[in-house]
Amino acid sequence: MATMADSNRQLQLTADGELKHFLSLEGLDRALLTRILDTADSFIEVGERSIKKVPLLRGRTLVNLFFEPSTRTRSTFELAAKRLSADVLNLDISTSATSKGETLSDTLLNLEAMASDMFVIRHAHSGAAHFIARDVTPGVAIINAGDGRHAHPTQAMLDMLTIRQHKGSFTGLKVGIVGDVQHSRVARSQIQALNILGAEEVRLIAPDTLLPTEPEAMGVRVFPRMEQGLKDLDVIIMLRLQRERMEGALLPSEREFYKLYGLTREKLALAHPKAIVMHPGPINRGVEIESEVADGPQSVILNQVTNGIAVRMAVMSMAMSGQLAERQQQAKAQQKAQQKVQGNG
Repeated sequence: MATMADSNRQLQLTADGELKHFLSLEGLDRALLTRILDTADSFIEVGERSIKKVPLLRGRTLVNLFFEPSTRTRSTFELAAKRLSADVLNLDISTSATSKGETLSDTLLNLEAMASDMFVIRHAHSGAAHFIARDVTPGVAIINAGDGRHAHPTQAMLDMLTIRQHKGSFTGLKVGIVGDVQHSRVARSQIQALNILGAEEVRLIAPDTLLPTEPEAMGVRVFPRMEQGLKDLDVIIMLRLQRERMEGALLPSEREFYKLYGLTREKLALAHPKAIVMHPGPINRGVEIESEVADGPQSVILNQVTNGIAVRMAVMSMAMSGQLAERQQQAKAQQKAQQKVQGNG
């Protein structure tokens, strides 16, 4: 019986193991994630040129389809696509036909009929990107830009690129993820990426009310007290409090949360002296992190933003290449089948 990881792998990869969709990290292996990071590394210098373009996606059309508000993620996908020389359409969902009752399937089929090559999807419902890739848009690359509480794979990969740049390798690394893990699709993807890439230990540092059910099954250690969890960490990833996804009073107050789980200079001193500090953004200063830490010498938060463009360039170029390879394989298979029929005739 196929596992969920097997299903994810089959949906996202061609028969030759090339990326054709990027929906989640579940089912992917270390070699593929390393290839994404290496490809992203090769694109970093594009952003340093006077003319920041390469022709890899010239003539292709990317549609940014965001059903949830976003500034940074959508902007970096748009910049990444334009640096690959693609045409970009940003669909304003608030004024689109979906607000008038048109189904998601019909909207996507209409966009596909306009010869779109790739959809970048952000949606409030977990599994939306998988549904679109599996049931709606054959031959169109689907990139998940965040679905519900489920996954945000490109954010996790830009975080992995940032860690690799500063630490060289994942071997022996102790990484702590702090804060609202329960509501964070970013945290789930980060945990998967870190375990796939071989980090020594992944810690979740959070109150019980902000932890997912059975967190240990995710391959992590849980620390309810920040002072214990920060000890000897090489990487500290702070998470945003996602009040828009919270149901009920999970926190006494933001002030109390900052007192117990906010990253201050004093708490940072408990980690390894060369620890780096990360945050997927947007930052709530004075709630999750002290400004002196967010802007301090151990912070690599702005590096994460820069790396987001390179990682998304890598994922889009690899997925488009995989789609093209699969179409060529299908065309060859059809040609052979026709030749066989003609030969028998």
